[in-house]
Amino acid sequence: MSTDDRVGPRSADRTFLAVLAVTALALVARLVGLGTRVMHWDEGRVGYWILRYHETGEFYYRPIIHGPFLPVVNDYVFTVLPPSDFSARLVVAVVGGLLPLTALLFRTRLRDSETAALALFLAVNPLFVYYSRFMRNDVLVAAFSFAALGFFVYGYDRTDPKYLYPAGAALALGLTAKENGLVYVVCYLGAAFLLFDHRLVRAAQAGRPVRETAHDYLIYAKTGLSSWAGDVKTGVFWLLTHTAVGVAAFLVVVVFFYAPRPELWQLFGDVTMAPDVLERATVGAWERFYGQWASGSHQAHDYLPFLFDLLETIVYGSGVLVVFALLGFVVDGYSSDRPRDLVAFAAYWGIASVVGYPVATDIQAPWAAIHVVLPLAIPAAVGAGYVYRTARQSVAIEDAVGTTIAALVILSAVVGVAGANVTYVDSTSEDDKQVLQWAQPNNDLKDTLLKIEQVSRTNEGHDVLFYGTKHPSTGESLFYVKDESAPLENWQVSNWHSRLPLPWYTEMYGANVTSTPPNVTATEMAQDAPPVVIAYDWNRSEIEEALPGYTVYEHKFKLWSEEIVVFVDESQLPDSRQADVRQPDPRSRDTTARLDPATVASPR
Repeated sequence: MSTDDRVGPRSADRTFLAVLAVTALALVARLVGLGTRVMHWDEGRVGYWILRYHETGEFYYRPIIHGPFLPVVNDYVFTVLPPSDFSARLVVAVVGGLLPLTALLFRTRLRDSETAALALFLAVNPLFVYYSRFMRNDVLVAAFSFAALGFFVYGYDRTDPKYLYPAGAALALGLTAKENGLVYVVCYLGAAFLLFDHRLVRAAQAGRPVRETAHDYLIYAKTGLSSWAGDVKTGVFWLLTHTAVGVAAFLVVVVFFYAPRPELWQLFGDVTMAPDVLERATVGAWERFYGQWASGSHQAHDYLPFLFDLLETIVYGSGVLVVFALLGFVVDGYSSDRPRDLVAFAAYWGIASVVGYPVATDIQAPWAAIHVVLPLAIPAAVGAGYVYRTARQSVAIEDAVGTTIAALVILSAVVGVAGANVTYVDSTSEDDKQVLQWAQPNNDLKDTLLKIEQVSRTNEGHDVLFYGTKHPSTGESLFYVKDESAPLENWQVSNWHSRLPLPWYTEMYGANVTSTPPNVTATEMAQDAPPVVIAYDWNRSEIEEALPGYTVYEHKFKLWSEEIVVFVDESQLPDSRQADVRQPDPRSRDTTARLDPATVASPR
């Protein structure tokens, strides 16, 4: 091994600076144009509840929108920055952009080239980039859980149990982001068990009894404790002390995020509230999670379609990484004298995730692939490091064939990753459905939303009306909400969900919103219509007749099979003389069934 591509701890050097540079690149890739894409269904849903919390100061854990991290943290963000698509996604983008720094925590187990490659994969992988520009919890739980593992490994290798403190806090942050932080813990324990079992099997194959091998591990542990603390008893004492502090850090983070608001702040003036607040932040939160996700029917689905969907997303969004992961696993496991535990651990973790996530997820959503690709980034870094070393050696010995092959591999990888990022980064096209989730409106909706914002600033009375309707095929009620003034009690009503992500925007604009029951005709609605009327496209023709002076804007409300029409009285715009007046589209409309009710009910 060359001196400039070592395994093990070392001081700040070119690799450290390279990781910093890659992290800067990752931040730029995530922050530039962060507000360009219109909010997704799920972003709009969570964003709406964050706005309500920001306005009222009232919040409690709702498992259906996952962990409390985003509502709690974005409440502070919205205090500094006005609510917007950019500011709502900012925290996820920053955390995703800083994820490459975690590669430094694994330097004790990786070569210099592999450490830099790991940072690069975490920075530019298309799935990581796309979902870091998305106000959702998956990148958060992945980043925090990966950091927790990194702190544990780094502390273990440096014989410094104080790293259990940030490990405990990071693991807790993962659990506050999304409940599948528990899946990470299970994967870590399972991979560690398989790794230990693999070691025992290798020892047995070498002719050593299992009992003797286990005894050697015990002696190793005792020796480590003695060398660190002077003797075994002192070592055990301090290890337990540091572990207790790590657990305390874990609990403090969990309680802070899961505690209800404003009760959390009120207990500082009334300490008698502490038992109730602590109970709701721990046992109560667990009961809510278990009732919603663990004991419910969310996993009652066929396995193979979910597995195929997951694999399809991985191939389209992380194909380059998977190829390098396979190469790295083979190179480390079969071509080196001593396969590294970290690489095997990550491979076991990745395989378990491929098998397990089609069971754990409740819908076919591309963001689940993040949790499979993340562990594979470690063997992928090993594979990329091997290609890098091969290329250097080929150049050194003037091997034209080897140099050409290595150059082609690297060039193909760069082009593949760059092309995928350019394709997906702000896409709202059905052509990119392998990486994008179904419930994504088209970006042209942004222009119409600007008109709604302008109306809401100057109009008196109702600003926006949702035209209540029934699905032509299923009869499901859509858009109509009986009591617009109390959405907190109606947050599970599917016809309110059918408006998403528009409630995020109308709430952010301070729009006065109303709706009509499905039995109200367009003529009756038009008698007192506000400046903006939103309807499904199958009601377009009847509303056009009732609102002849309104301009019609048609938009894809999902990637496929759902469209809405927005009627705007542009004479009510602040500068109506310069409004972009467009004539209604006279084309006939297909009013057949357009929605998949099973998908509409839960695009989470």
